[in-house]
Amino acid sequence: MSPEATITRLVLWNVDLTLVDVSIVTRDAYADAFRQVTGRPLVKLTQHNGRPDSEIVFETLAINGIVAEDEHLPKFLDALADAFAARRGRLAKEGRAMPGAGDALRAVSRLTGTVQSVLTGTIKSNAVLKLTAFGLHKHVDFEVGGYGEEVYPKATLLQVAQGRAKAKYGVAFDGSNTVLIGDSVRDVQAAKIAGASVVAVATGRSLPAELHEAGADVVLGDLYNPAEVVAAVARLTPPVGRAG
Repeated sequence: MSPEATITRLVLWNVDLTLVDVSIVTRDAYADAFRQVTGRPLVKLTQHNGRPDSEIVFETLAINGIVAEDEHLPKFLDALADAFAARRGRLAKEGRAMPGAGDALRAVSRLTGTVQSVLTGTIKSNAVLKLTAFGLHKHVDFEVGGYGEEVYPKATLLQVAQGRAKAKYGVAFDGSNTVLIGDSVRDVQAAKIAGASVVAVATGRSLPAELHEAGADVVLGDLYNPAEVVAAVARLTPPVGRAG
């Protein structure tokens, strides 16, 4: 039997500070890419705060006195991919998987009819490297995710991911069967705008109260208890009858 025929639930994970923390390597890769593209050393790097790499690149150029031109974004993203790949050996040494991330991914994968992917501000190649470094890639279908090189607001990117999942699995994904799991107010806002459910995990820079106020359906302190994550996803995406 084809597994695609059984898929009825889409779970999208944010990457940075939800599943992994590799901020030291990321900063170094940005500095390298900036130098490659501009010929100048990076003085200031803007805060990520759940924003896509495409947005961070433009702001980083601006705060370092570089007037952005059309070719800057593709050149910078290519350089960022190369710089990050060159540092892949440092990820597991200098970064970490967020506590419980592996168990949570594994537990959610056992939910009947579930496909997991990512909705991240990180460009695709770097997202794959980040998760693979910690063995977190095994339960993730990267083909149907949304990534930071795509110049969309995160809410639109969520809908793009739903469309990719529909094209692959033949199922329409909407607010009734899609959950975003993320750590920032921006993640919560994106899910609400797109009409998806959201499980917020207070492992990033947003406080639990801020995540509640933004409209998160469920707020967890962390991913330590995979049963809590599974229960939240199952409750937010109740099964519906099969079409006859």
